[in-house]
Amino acid sequence: MLSSRPYLARGLYEWLLDNDHTPYIVVDAEQPGVSVPRQFVQNGQIVLNVGPAAVRDLRIENDAVSFHARFGGQPMQVVVPMPALVAIYARENGVGMVFGHEPTMPAPQPDEEAASERPGLSSVESDEEGETAVKLERDKATSSKKRPSLRVIK
Repeated sequence: MLSSRPYLARGLYEWLLDNDHTPYIVVDAEQPGVSVPRQFVQNGQIVLNVGPAAVRDLRIENDAVSFHARFGGQPMQVVVPMPALVAIYARENGVGMVFGHEPTMPAPQPDEEAASERPGLSSVESDEEGETAVKLERDKATSSKKRPSLRVIK
């Protein structure tokens, strides 16, 4: 399952702008892949203004937040991988969201044994009166084991 963090970050960013607030992000600068101006990192974190007046080419994608900005007059491309995004909030009143630790969900692996256990639609029959009967049964590999099946008749 995909992380919810980028979806929430995009939504909060738009919501803050719609309410005429300035969006700030808090970044864990110690995470791998983070590209921020190190001279402004304090206690392993950095707070960045990501409002439209402060940055160019802001992209909040599923894997990272990236944009161009100037720090002390020097241009820099900032890259914040999603796991390093700690919070997004409004400068004016602090309203926003702190992201907690999100467990890593393993990618689904095709499992032949689990697939053979799933019920499937095997046939549709029609009786003489025109009514249909739907029969659900396990795949052929498991149906030979004489497992119970469900027969629904309308």
